Amino acid sequence: MDFKVGVIAGDGIGPEVTAEAWKVLEKVGSTFGHNFIRTDILMGGCSIDKYGEPLTQEAIDAAKAQDAVLMGSIGGNTSTSPWYKLPPEKRPEAGLLGIRKALNLFANLRPAYLYPQLAQACPLREEVAKKGFDMLIMRELTGGLYFGARHTEEVDGLMTATDTLVYNENEIRRIAIRAFDVAMKRRKKVTSVDKANVLDSSRLWRKITEEVAKDYPEVTLEHMLVDNAAMQLVADPTQFDVILTENMFGDILSDEASMITGSIGMLSSASLNESSFGLYEPSGGSAPDIAGKGIANPIATILSAAMMLRYSFNLDKEADAVEKAVEKALVDGIRTGDIMPREGDLSGITKVGTSGMGDAIADRIG
Repeated sequence: MDFKVGVIAGDGIGPEVTAEAWKVLEKVGSTFGHNFIRTDILMGGCSIDKYGEPLTQEAIDAAKAQDAVLMGSIGGNTSTSPWYKLPPEKRPEAGLLGIRKALNLFANLRPAYLYPQLAQACPLREEVAKKGFDMLIMRELTGGLYFGARHTEEVDGLMTATDTLVYNENEIRRIAIRAFDVAMKRRKKVTSVDKANVLDSSRLWRKITEEVAKDYPEVTLEHMLVDNAAMQLVADPTQFDVILTENMFGDILSDEASMITGSIGMLSSASLNESSFGLYEPSGGSAPDIAGKGIANPIATILSAAMMLRYSFNLDKEADAVEKAVEKALVDGIRTGDIMPREGDLSGITKVGTSGMGDAIADRIG
């Protein structure tokens, strides 16, 4: 079967980690009889360098013509890169916000799973880490503070900045439905995270979520304020199954969740619209400080490719094969530098670079 895949390699370590994910996809194709047809698309800093824009209409049109898009990382060093001397709407991250809006990618899924083999790399207390955890953060991606009206002006002699947080009931309902649908396939629990003790938008979020919950009597719904959720993620992450939250809260909490897995290089991500189309990317940044050194961890991008197989192509068996290959590589002691044990016996552990990890995972697909 043929599948059209747009590849946005992006900036920093993006080209390195997407190359390894593509290597794994090609192994999946040869093993299971599929053909993944690649179209390269420029977005982010590399698009600025060539076109003067982080996202062109041609890039949007090319993405829309694919069955799914696999992305690396966008952006550079905010202190030194000339990209960040440009107006905000011309910077690399504006391309990311733009493509999410253009493709109506309203639902962001970020799994956070602690592999037993990486318990030593987890920064949590040993008694917490040894219990493990398996959660999924469902983040609304096209509304809220990041997409509301904003301006900076002088008011009474003082420079004053305003950002507007807006959600309507339809935006909340559709992301809540996605969260409950996913929960039905997992452990049937949704934790809706908000700030309903302060924000009107959160009070509406809570009201609509409770309405949706009535259609899912098998799913347990709990509400949690975002500050408490941040604390509970490090105190007892095992309590979470599906976390449902708005755009900014989800941005912050998912990065926190990524670090307790042992490394941000382990966290995959899917951004979906109302059809089967999705954009799949690692949750970490472009890491310009290590770009080109061949030491970046490609696992998050490889697992994002597995999510693409599952959610856009309906290839569950193939997705399972990729996820099992990742686990086999870890069981066999294959590690990039960011997930090396911090102390103890290193016998049986092999440190590899970006391509070495990609090879190890591809070799274990069968």
